[in-house]
Amino acid sequence: MTSKQRAYLKSLAMTMDAVFQVGKGSVTPEMVSALDDVLEKRELIKVNVLQNCADDPNELARLIGERTRAEVVQVIGKKMVFYRPAKDPKKRHIELPPAGKKAQ
Repeated sequence: MTSKQRAYLKSLAMTMDAVFQVGKGSVTPEMVSALDDVLEKRELIKVNVLQNCADDPNELARLIGERTRAEVVQVIGKKMVFYRPAKDPKKRHIELPPAGKKAQ
């Protein structure tokens, strides 16, 4: 993912509310399954880490990203944003800016 695409996703996420919260139970298989379902429908989601969760938000983001095969867009404080395009191209509703050419 390019920085331009990441910036675009960040701008979309600014106005979003969190759809999940990670609490003292941390990340469970049930939560990963639910996040996976929501990512398939929404493509871009925001997750809050509650005060009673002792885990590092950056580590949680990496773990959730791996388990859901989603891209970690950003982690700011205790808020995390994830992106994964829908598997069915017809159900995709977020179109990323083109990747463009890489500098040589």
